Amino acid sequence: MAATVKYDEVETGQQIPPADYPVRRVNLVMYAGASGDFNPIHWNERFAKTVGLPDVIAHGMFTMAQGGRFVTDWAGDPGAIVDYGVRFSSMVVVPDDDQGAVITVSGVIEEKLEDNRVVVALTARSGDSRVLSRARAVVQLA
Repeated sequence: MAATVKYDEVETGQQIPPADYPVRRVNLVMYAGASGDFNPIHWNERFAKTVGLPDVIAHGMFTMAQGGRFVTDWAGDPGAIVDYGVRFSSMVVVPDDDQGAVITVSGVIEEKLEDNRVVVALTARSGDSRVLSRARAVVQLA
């Protein structure tokens, strides 16, 4: 875990360096077991293609979770997120090969609030697609 980020150490407009989160089919199967979402579009290539998808796709909430992971890793506190919301703008396609997919998340301090809180605007991409839009987290800093 990163060192705890302090409110006095951040400024509006400050960039948070990107992080890559690899996604393989096994991650989706594990997520399905944890979440109870066993929709076959998330693990069965044949089924995904029969319903018009290009391949197996990651769960939307799995993708959203990578944004939350990015923020808590940056803040150095797994309980730092006070509020978090996104819109899903594209799918994370996960091919069945050694490479899988990668979700790249970056952020910027959009606003400093009272009580040591900041608003972090996130960008999440997979390949050439932005997979989350309007992604914002309110984060409690030390």
